[in-house]
Amino acid sequence: MGLYLLDYGAGNVQSLANSLTRLGHSFKWISTPADFDNATILIFPGVGAFGSAVQSLESRGLREPLLKYIQSGRPFMGICIGMQILFESSAESSYPGLGVIPCPIEEFDSSDKAVPHIGWNSADLIHKTVDPVHYYFVHSFCAKYNPEKYPAAAEWVHSTTQYGRELFISIVRKGNVFGTQFHPEKSGTAGLNLLDAWLRNPEFESESASPVLKRTHGLTKRIVACMDVRANDQGDLVVTKGDQYDVREKADCTSAVAGQVRNLGKPVGLAARYYEQGADELCLLNITSFRHSPLQDQPMLAVVRAAAECVFVPLTIGGGIKDTVDPDGTKRSALEVAGAYFRAGADKVSIGSEAVYAVERLRAAGKGDGTSAIETIAHAYGRQAVVVSVDPRRVYVDAETYDGPYRDEVVTEKGKAWWYQCTVSGGRESRQVSVAELARGVEALGAGEILVNSIDRDGTGLGFDLDLLKLVKKNVHIPVIASSGAGSKEDFVQVFRETGVEAGLAAGIFHREEVGIADVKDALESAGIKVRLQRE
Repeated sequence: MGLYLLDYGAGNVQSLANSLTRLGHSFKWISTPADFDNATILIFPGVGAFGSAVQSLESRGLREPLLKYIQSGRPFMGICIGMQILFESSAESSYPGLGVIPCPIEEFDSSDKAVPHIGWNSADLIHKTVDPVHYYFVHSFCAKYNPEKYPAAAEWVHSTTQYGRELFISIVRKGNVFGTQFHPEKSGTAGLNLLDAWLRNPEFESESASPVLKRTHGLTKRIVACMDVRANDQGDLVVTKGDQYDVREKADCTSAVAGQVRNLGKPVGLAARYYEQGADELCLLNITSFRHSPLQDQPMLAVVRAAAECVFVPLTIGGGIKDTVDPDGTKRSALEVAGAYFRAGADKVSIGSEAVYAVERLRAAGKGDGTSAIETIAHAYGRQAVVVSVDPRRVYVDAETYDGPYRDEVVTEKGKAWWYQCTVSGGRESRQVSVAELARGVEALGAGEILVNSIDRDGTGLGFDLDLLKLVKKNVHIPVIASSGAGSKEDFVQVFRETGVEAGLAAGIFHREEVGIADVKDALESAGIKVRLQRE
């Protein structure tokens, strides 16, 4: 008897387990249909795609026992897909939901905003007026708040959230049932407090009210701390940082470390520090270690597990997320590699060179073939789990005579003209794919976000490449993360004001403590740009 967690086999459920452990709650896992009879409190931390979740529940014989449990009156909490499955259907899939709440799940309208909805937004309680608290959302589909069309569903609404001009249900609460569209286990202190409060008082009846659209939504701009991880010359995993992708110390006759890998700290320690300082997301990019055998790279898996135990904001892992063959001949799919990192505690995976190759195949065939890392991972875990990291560089041309395939993308400034060419293998090889072409292609294949690096600006401290970011932003409807070149807090203010990107990423200035995360957020707040404050 006691608290049980339902894992249907997809996505990062380890983060919830880590959160409960942090809060001092013991739990067991549902492994067979009979386990439902022993549960007195049940949490379903659904992550991924609606159809995959329902299909997995059915194949494991868990759908009917789950519905029977909910109908028994015992406390139930559903998170993200675990909440959506309570509804009657989803536009994401032909599989029916449990039908507990008589309302469909619908897709966001992307005409006025980026979709997926990724980031920290406020959940506005309908039964009392309190200062809004920001929680972490990551989804493309939602239960839109429509009391006129779905009056019975409106009785379940405990809070709503606005994104763009759409109002959706972010918390349901009625009788024994509690559900959140956001991820409390990834929402920092606010999320941990919410989890603990519900576990200590799961019985609650909400009151009815009428939420209304506000002039602007509460989605904040995200500050992402990135850590490039690789083995140093002694074999230890360290956080490093390159200057235009060169991570070794410059040769200097007075330096004892000339030519060695630049060591800026241990990955887990830095991750914990950035979480405490208020980073909205963390990114760990393994830039060398598992190029040939990702699932045998136990040190990196251990880093992810350890970081997930002390970091309660989203964690992205990149490097080696591709189809590979182990030294012993065992084939490993990108989906298998991603699954291992999700189970270790990652929330998203970042795909680099493989995305360029996939877009080249897309261009040649006119459609995706369903086998790329982007497509397979997005199908199983949802597009919000897939980040594409692009490494473009400027290719200078004569603006008056250039008549190549990317003439519509040429940027001109101060007498110079260029287009942005994509590279692979850490910038070492250029491909005949423009950054705009790549952005459109990966969105079509199923990517949920684009992380835009700049080889020209990397490590320079000259600020983000605004022309590059504007070009990418106008070519996609998915969120864009700005990277490379940040040298001051003012650079973040400028990039959000002038490009409309959803997030800004930095590495070296945070590692060297030249600029603090709190300093960046204070500057953004002073400039009237919404951010999640550390006190939340």
